[in-house]
Amino acid sequence: MISLDSRIPSGPVEQKWSKAKFDLKLVNPANKRKYKVIVVGSGLAGGAAAATLAELGYDVACFCFQDSPRRAHSIAAQGGINAAKNYQNDGDSIHRLFYDTVKGGDFRAREANVHRLAEVSVDIIDQCAAMGVPFAREYGGTLANRSFGGAQVSRTFYARGQTGQQLLLGVYAALSRQIGSGKVKMFPRTEMLDVVVDNGRAVGIVARDLVTGEIKSHSAHAVILATGGYGNVFYLSTNAKGCNVTATYRAHKKGAGFANPCFTQIHPTCIPVSGDFQSKLTLMSESLRNDGRVWVPKTKADIGKRPSEIAADSRDYYLERKYPSFGNLSPRDIASRAAKEQCDDGRGVGPGGRGVYLDFADAIKRDGENTIREKYGNLFEMYERITGENPYRVPMRIYPAVHYTMGGLWVDYNLQSSIPGLFCLGEANFSDHGANRLGASALMQGLADGYFIINYTLGNYLAGLNAQKDLVDAKGAAFSDVESSVKTKLDKLLGIGGKRSVDSFHKELGNIMWENCGMARSKDSLEHALQVIPKLREQFWSDVSVLGGKDTFNQSLEKAGRVADFLEFGELMCKDALVREESCGGHFRVEHQTPDGEAKRDDEKFCHAAVWEYVEGSEPVRHVEPLVFENVKLATRSYK
Repeated sequence: MISLDSRIPSGPVEQKWSKAKFDLKLVNPANKRKYKVIVVGSGLAGGAAAATLAELGYDVACFCFQDSPRRAHSIAAQGGINAAKNYQNDGDSIHRLFYDTVKGGDFRAREANVHRLAEVSVDIIDQCAAMGVPFAREYGGTLANRSFGGAQVSRTFYARGQTGQQLLLGVYAALSRQIGSGKVKMFPRTEMLDVVVDNGRAVGIVARDLVTGEIKSHSAHAVILATGGYGNVFYLSTNAKGCNVTATYRAHKKGAGFANPCFTQIHPTCIPVSGDFQSKLTLMSESLRNDGRVWVPKTKADIGKRPSEIAADSRDYYLERKYPSFGNLSPRDIASRAAKEQCDDGRGVGPGGRGVYLDFADAIKRDGENTIREKYGNLFEMYERITGENPYRVPMRIYPAVHYTMGGLWVDYNLQSSIPGLFCLGEANFSDHGANRLGASALMQGLADGYFIINYTLGNYLAGLNAQKDLVDAKGAAFSDVESSVKTKLDKLLGIGGKRSVDSFHKELGNIMWENCGMARSKDSLEHALQVIPKLREQFWSDVSVLGGKDTFNQSLEKAGRVADFLEFGELMCKDALVREESCGGHFRVEHQTPDGEAKRDDEKFCHAAVWEYVEGSEPVRHVEPLVFENVKLATRSYK
């Protein structure tokens, strides 16, 4: 049975991280080079961790399935990164960022972890600016800020609409320096297929070279997973096509608890689906809602008209109407559900009525087109290339889409999973965002975990190991058994010889998940999903067609392994959503809502993190970690 000791330090929340840093054990600088660390993932969390740990002196190996760390999905983040700098002198503070994040997550995150995130945020900006990240600046040279959803202050630092790319280039520069000095060995085009656990401790991984197909074992004193989220279980999402759950789910099957898998985020500002041919969706940054106004026609009679033909008094600026205090910058879960409500009411725009307008006419009139172009130029260009419509002249059409996952591997305060020696960073863990992430906080968490937290907490674990005796031989039985299991699974996939493509199964699963466990869930829909997913999984293992061989470059085989994991993980998501009989954040059970359609929590029964334990051949076991709120009073969220 897994142990859920959160290891939260004692004392006031403002002092917990300082106390932890003093209490954590240290590794002598001369001894650090004796310890081997594996980092899986090279995005903001993984790349920053690899660079930081190597800078400290550890022997680091970093793995990514892309051809370069620069292609990690962190590059797709657009709008910005939060930090409690209060440069605008508008009332921001570490405590306010902490409060906004706890409230934004609908009181389903650990207070201690969230406060540490807010504390560390101020250091992230200094670090990145010193590394040359080209943040936007005011005319006088000071760093600029803008607002994001769920906050009434301007705390978001940005680089036009490509903040993730610029931050990732900064991480890549630091990582490249360590690769060049020989302290990091980089393994691109290499996919982790299992974690190796020996005597209850993570001791390495088994990975596949995606170019040659070679299966190889890698031994280390500790393993760090920074492999992102599982949004592609829905098939259509804003995630890159390669994003998957394989690393975290296979770690889960080896004993790592998986926390809150049903907590998925639907982003309100995405380009609507345009046809069955699509393989992914495109994000339009939340930052656009600083200047864009969201609306739909007030009457169904106007939905066929061009936007310019609909008078101002015939438009329903529904976010401004329903949530006057936050307006168009309401949190993502609330803004997404509000958009769905308008479309379900028959007032959606565009093909199929699945869209709402995001209109910049007032902002262009107020500030001028050049100002809007300076802020959002690359986003407007992207929109026009995809839709053929000029957003300077006509409103954008947007609709919610799967974007981020708040659930992930359970970790304690030190970011260690329930398997000793297995750490998990960034979106891959569950720790900071509760049931809904506020905009511009993903980049903050990734860099906080990678640059400023794991360097302390990993040392505490390694200090308890003997550098020589506790490094398991990669040719030993522990590794050979896992290698054999990995090869057997690959052979099984290749030997099915069915008629259906991998993508067809993935697409069918995605449709099941979206319709039954998407923006709105119900007991009936979830029970239906739990009936059809096992049947689809059975069909997959009897009728999927995986061409080619395993000892060569084979993208069909790569996808098959990932979809096989999604077919198991999707069932776990639905089970988690079914048991959680409440609505909170991105988890909206239609049976549990207020008379005006807002989420209705049940703090008496569900003020906890649900942590699932994998049991071979049996039903998963649900454990709970109670959540205690001593600094932010439990209350019904209101953005009105």
